[in-house]
Amino acid sequence: MAEAKLKVGVVGGTGYTGVELLRLLSRHPGVELHAVTSREQAGRPVADLFQALRGRVGLAFTPPEPAVLAACDAVFFAAPNGTAMAMARGLLEAGVRIIDLAADFRLKDPAEWRHWYRMEHACPELLAEAVYGLPEINRTALRGARLVANPGCYPTSVQLGLLPLLEAGLVDRGRLIADTKSGVSGAGRKAEIGMLFGEAADNFKAYGVAGHRHWPEIRQGLAAVGGGGPVGLTFVPHLVPMIRGIHATLYAELSGAAEVDLQALYERRYSAEPFVDVMPAGSLPETRSVKGVNLCRIAVYRPMNQRTVVILSVIDNLVKGAAGQALQNFNIMHGFEEGLGLEDIALLP
Repeated sequence: MAEAKLKVGVVGGTGYTGVELLRLLSRHPGVELHAVTSREQAGRPVADLFQALRGRVGLAFTPPEPAVLAACDAVFFAAPNGTAMAMARGLLEAGVRIIDLAADFRLKDPAEWRHWYRMEHACPELLAEAVYGLPEINRTALRGARLVANPGCYPTSVQLGLLPLLEAGLVDRGRLIADTKSGVSGAGRKAEIGMLFGEAADNFKAYGVAGHRHWPEIRQGLAAVGGGGPVGLTFVPHLVPMIRGIHATLYAELSGAAEVDLQALYERRYSAEPFVDVMPAGSLPETRSVKGVNLCRIAVYRPMNQRTVVILSVIDNLVKGAAGQALQNFNIMHGFEEGLGLEDIALLP
């Protein structure tokens, strides 16, 4: 007899992250989709809004009613910031496991949360319990987690790129630079002038240079690596005219012995990681090589044998940067094989 499937709810199923999550969950052999919520689309079949899900998702959108969600084994929040924290306490008390794809539980300091997100935290007592869902660092803690804070897309690409250097204590922690680029889907599925085709196409620009919400998240994650301690990080995101993908070019200054095999260091660190691919020396990872898949591809350089290390890190912002990583966390939390439902090969072209 087949084992019973886990009942899963998705709060916020109308955005790019939500529909990507539904795409992945709909073919997971251990999942039964129990509820997909949207206040605006309540009553409308999910497949009417997203034709790609015809024959895969037979549910209609429902309002995010606590009683319905409490009947789930796990609930994914793919909704705006502030949504998950308003419902988390009640769902946890009902025995539901939560994976929040927004930022409600990423920052451990409620004062820092208030500064960056301009709202009071609704359940600060849960911040300490929330496990930061970067499996390459927190896999053990994820296995018993009730509440997971899924990392942001930029933070995923930057942390995975810099992690081996900081763990080995090879670089100056006070002089890290992340020069990052993202496709327009990173801004979400909403009407916004800057995301219009006529505005974003044939254009390239930086944003959030004076301060971006992902900056404290990245610093918090990196500070805990390699014995802990603060890091100095310059983080500059850019918008590029493509739909999916993040390319992070990272810079760090060697602080110790100059003779170190960086390629071997990265290959050793990620040799057992199913969703990190360290490219051969001299490679230039492309965003299209990870399109639609839960994978981070990394290349490491030391140009002209100088003291500056350059790391190239690429992910699909909607998959390893959001929905795919959330499913990876779900698998770990519930004892499934980690890559279940995530076996795709990238789309080309």
